[in-house]
Amino acid sequence: MEMERINENTIRVLIGNDDLSARGITVLDLLGNHQQIESFFYSILEEVDVDRQFQDNEAVTFQVLPNRNGLELFISKNVGDDADGDDAFDDNGANISGAVDFDSSSTDQVSDFLKAQLQGRDDDDERKTEIQDDDPDDLKGVVNNPDVPTKEVVLQLGDFEDLVAIAKSLRLDGAVSNLYKYRDHYYLDLVFFTDQTTPETIKDDVAVALEYANKTSITSDVLAEHGDKVMDTSALELARHYFK
Repeated sequence: MEMERINENTIRVLIGNDDLSARGITVLDLLGNHQQIESFFYSILEEVDVDRQFQDNEAVTFQVLPNRNGLELFISKNVGDDADGDDAFDDNGANISGAVDFDSSSTDQVSDFLKAQLQGRDDDDERKTEIQDDDPDDLKGVVNNPDVPTKEVVLQLGDFEDLVAIAKSLRLDGAVSNLYKYRDHYYLDLVFFTDQTTPETIKDDVAVALEYANKTSITSDVLAEHGDKVMDTSALELARHYFK
């Protein structure tokens, strides 16, 4: 982890994936646990603000900018009219292009932002996967179309690394994959288009996934209603691309 004092009122912290792993979390863990987002940010603040210039300020602002290597976290304290006039910062200390503000009431926004960044919507980091020529909205439309025959298989993962392992071993054809988090567990929802594949292929694909996952009685309907969808439509492709 690297810390840079941008000015008197703003700290920039580079948090690599190794730093996240050392704390026992991944970027994805921050997507579905709002309390964990807040706790994580404040733990970073406590670690880098050794002289407590920011912790003792009631109006501290966090801005987060995820990237493939981890996170950039900008921590600013409200200084009102005392701002130094740096063009890169507003009166509250920071205005980082591409970052999103965080406070205790905006964790949904942070989670959505992290998801968007992880799913490669950043024009500077276009993902390259087997489905890159398909429009994700079109795929969602196909999945939700009752006239399209599908077979769904839901598997429970021991941890997020199991998803990465499956992604490295399984290349889906005629199927999509969703990742959910529900009751502190990750679930992989595989949706096979039965008119584009065969029962034997589905059986083989599920067998590969079961090398790293377990069968579960939890259904996709339960996950859709009560779980948090972390990755939509192309979970395996995204995991393979971002977690090599």
